[in-house]
Amino acid sequence: MLKPFLLLSAVVLFAIAVTPFPTFAAGQPPQDATPASTNPVKPTAASQDKAKKLFSQDCSMCHGDNGNGKTDLATSMQLTLADWTDPKTLGNKSDQELFDIIRKGKGDKMPPEDPSRAKNDDIWNLVIYIRSFSKGQTTPPAPAPAAPSATAPSGK
Repeated sequence: MLKPFLLLSAVVLFAIAVTPFPTFAAGQPPQDATPASTNPVKPTAASQDKAKKLFSQDCSMCHGDNGNGKTDLATSMQLTLADWTDPKTLGNKSDQELFDIIRKGKGDKMPPEDPSRAKNDDIWNLVIYIRSFSKGQTTPPAPAPAAPSATAPSGK
């Protein structure tokens, strides 16, 4: 049981180590560097197929195929990932925030998405794809306020 885990860890570390990071000329911003403040793309079947492929290649290893964040790798790295199948999870995150997390990475355990692998439109489509994990699921209703106690006034 330990050997497969060690082998998987070695493969992941090797893949991260050999992934080229883009370099830019001094004073030159990366291509397509300025994202829009709101999601500018309209999803198509083709763009969502591409987003699904990108997710399966770069994200699902930790976040799970369905976005629930319950994977062996996440557990072995002692990560507690958000469950994107729950509609409340991303409810307070804007598309821009999700775009920035994907593009720039988060902390030392989530690497940034390399601009040579995914253009900004690809990232925007990925945001739409990630949000689709909770579609069709209902958010639990908010608790009803407590009813006022019905005490009859004494008529004396």
